[in-house]
Amino acid sequence: MTKISPLIEDSWKQILQNEFDSDYFSSLKEKLLEEKKRYVVYPPGSQIFSAFNHTPFDDIKVVILGQDPYHGPGQANGLCFSVSPGIKKPPSLVNIFKEINNDLGIEIPETGNLEKWAKQGVLLLNASLTVRANTPNAHQEFGWQTFTDAVIKNISDKKNGIVFMLWGKFAQSKETLIDTTKHFILKAAHPSPFSAYNGFMGCKHFSKANEILKSLGKKEIDWSL
Repeated sequence: MTKISPLIEDSWKQILQNEFDSDYFSSLKEKLLEEKKRYVVYPPGSQIFSAFNHTPFDDIKVVILGQDPYHGPGQANGLCFSVSPGIKKPPSLVNIFKEINNDLGIEIPETGNLEKWAKQGVLLLNASLTVRANTPNAHQEFGWQTFTDAVIKNISDKKNGIVFMLWGKFAQSKETLIDTTKHFILKAAHPSPFSAYNGFMGCKHFSKANEILKSLGKKEIDWSL
């Protein structure tokens, strides 16, 4: 089978080469190619690895974990919870901005594009990197989670003092991949309207992350957009 190297930033390419060379990843690519013949798939191919391309391995300070890309037209841009400029903010993202406003007094932005966070070292990682249009979790069994679990494990093993924000039960199930003796875990309910008021609103994760970074002598994140 022809090996196609993904469009991914060099530091990640080196760290994840074993994943790209694996049988499961070849199978994942085949499934995606078949899927694209029959359905619309989000995000566009050039944006599948956006989270990695905006946040090189050496730059990571914070990891925010999502489950699945947005499945509506033009929404998914490869960064979890983020939408491209000009796209209406989905409800979970609206609640994230409300919490940042409550926590830090930062104005709620017009844009829902989180690239500015990514460029400061916030890895915005979805557990699945693609989705079928209008079909949440359609690619859950494709093998993406094997890949993104390896990403989390590599961060845990090879770095120190990373702040992981785990929102909701799904994200919190990934805690087993993280060495909690050398990293920081912030847990809260998911920002979805169904659960945000059960512990996401008022969690103050954004100020807490900055307090941790400051204590480690790292530059704090500017959460404004």
